[in-house]
Amino acid sequence: QVQVVESGGGLVQAGGSLRLSCTASGVTVRGYTMAWSRQAPGKEREGVSCISWYGDSTYYLDSVEGRFTISRDNAKNTVYLQMNSLKPEDTAMYYCAADYVWCDRSGDYFTARDHHWGQGTQVTVSS
Repeated sequence: QVQVVESGGGLVQAGGSLRLSCTASGVTVRGYTMAWSRQAPGKEREGVSCISWYGDSTYYLDSVEGRFTISRDNAKNTVYLQMNSLKPEDTAMYYCAADYVWCDRSGDYFTARDHHWGQGTQVTVSS
């Protein structure tokens, strides 16, 4: 089974930046999608972004569009989430997944099926 480990979270002031990383292990077949979701206390999980194997197909949650950028390094089995202009409402636990569900601009990746999310990395944005 594919395992993922997230890192890069922390405490930052509003307007600041963070770069999250997620490395997958146990993947033996190319072509997998990587994705980020988040969950704030008392709220449901929401899909933040996903990226296809070649990086030519991505999705962003409306509230992060233009502020967050997803990228990946397939040689390292790693996906990144560059988060700029952070807002207090971005505060959440951020989770990563890697699987073979297609990612496109519709965001259907996040509802197509259950995903195996990692342990997460906490992002806290102070006002």
